[in-house]
Amino acid sequence: MSVGPVNGFSPFAAGVIRPEGPTQAGAATSPLSAKGAEGTGFGARVSGAIDDLAAAQAKASESARAFEMGRETDLASVMVDQQISSLGFQFALNVRNKALGAYRDIMNMPV
Repeated sequence: MSVGPVNGFSPFAAGVIRPEGPTQAGAATSPLSAKGAEGTGFGARVSGAIDDLAAAQAKASESARAFEMGRETDLASVMVDQQISSLGFQFALNVRNKALGAYRDIMNMPV
């Protein structure tokens, strides 16, 4: 089964989530390695994901504005853009909350 981009937004754009499923035994393609196949580190991947989220939100805003002004007539595409933006924001918020919770757990560990 293949998952492609929806309206130009791909949940796999950051390269961390792989839709192929488990990799072959012995294959060294860990998404958690310090350097990925493209040579990007964790910070660059997070920055890229945030940029993708900002682009999706800007597209949703522009799509809604175009619909309100009558330039866009397809309500379904406007709603899809809004949902993509909303889900991306919820995902980013949940990742932030998990990271903050892990940080608090580490800070509360006895030394």
